Amino acid sequence: MNEPISDRAFSPPRRFGALNTLGLWTLYRKEVQRFWKVMFQTVFAPVVTTLLFFAVINLAFGDRRGDIGGIPFSDFLAPGLILMGLLQNAFANSSSSILVSKVQGNSVDFLMPPLSALELMIAFIAGAVTRGVVVAIATAAVMAFFVDLTPDHIWAIVFYALMGAMLLGMIGLIGGVWAEKFDHVAVITNFIITPLTFLSGTFYSISVLPEPFFTLSHFNPFFYMIDGFRYGFTGHADGSILIGAIVLIALNLVMLAASYAVLRSGWRLKS
Repeated sequence: MNEPISDRAFSPPRRFGALNTLGLWTLYRKEVQRFWKVMFQTVFAPVVTTLLFFAVINLAFGDRRGDIGGIPFSDFLAPGLILMGLLQNAFANSSSSILVSKVQGNSVDFLMPPLSALELMIAFIAGAVTRGVVVAIATAAVMAFFVDLTPDHIWAIVFYALMGAMLLGMIGLIGGVWAEKFDHVAVITNFIITPLTFLSGTFYSISVLPEPFFTLSHFNPFFYMIDGFRYGFTGHADGSILIGAIVLIALNLVMLAASYAVLRSGWRLKS
C-alpha cells in the first residue's frame, strides 16, 4: 500500500527577502551557544584572570600609587581591566569560531545555507560582541564588591564597549579566515592584541609617560577604547573623548568593509 504523500512535499520553497533574518538569527544563536556550553572556559575563566590582575596590581602598587586625577587607584584600574577582558574575548570568539570550523572541515555549515557575506558578517560580529559583553558584565558584577563602579556617563560606557567589541570581533573574523592553524591566531594575540592592550593605559595613566611614549600612546586605538570606557565610570579622561570616538568609528567602518570583502571573496574559506 502506497504511503500518503504529505502536503509538505508540494509546499513552495522558502523565499527570503533582502535579509535572511531566520538564517542570520540561527547562525547567531549557534555562535552564542558555542561559547555558552563551555562557559567555565569562555566566561568564568576570563573573569577569574581579570580579577587576579586586579588583586595583584592593586595589592602590589595601590597604596604607593596614590590617586590619579583625584580618583583612587583601584577605581581607576577596574574599568580598564573590565574592557581588556571584553576586547580579548570578543577577538577570541570570532577567530576561534572560524578557525575551528576550518580545521574540523565543517565550515560548509555556514557556507552552504543561503546566507550572504553581509549576513555571515553580522552573525559572527554579533556573537563576538555578545561574548565580550557577557564577560565584561560578569567581571564588573564581581568587582563592584571592591570598587566604586557607579556610572558617570552611561553613553560612554555603552558606546566604547560596543565600538571596542565590534572592532576586535572583526579583527578576529579576518584573523580566523587568514589563519590556517592555531599558531597563527596565537601570533595575532601575543604580538598585536596583548601588547597594544597592555600599552594602552590599562594599568596606568599615560600622563606619567615621558616623550616620545606619551605621543605614541595616542596612535594606539586601544588607548581610546580604554580611556573612553574609563571616562564613563570615573569622568576622568587622559585624552580627547571626541577624537577617540571619531577614531573608533573610522576604524570600525574600515574593518566592516574589510570583513565584508573577505567573506564575499571566499578567500581561504571556499578554496
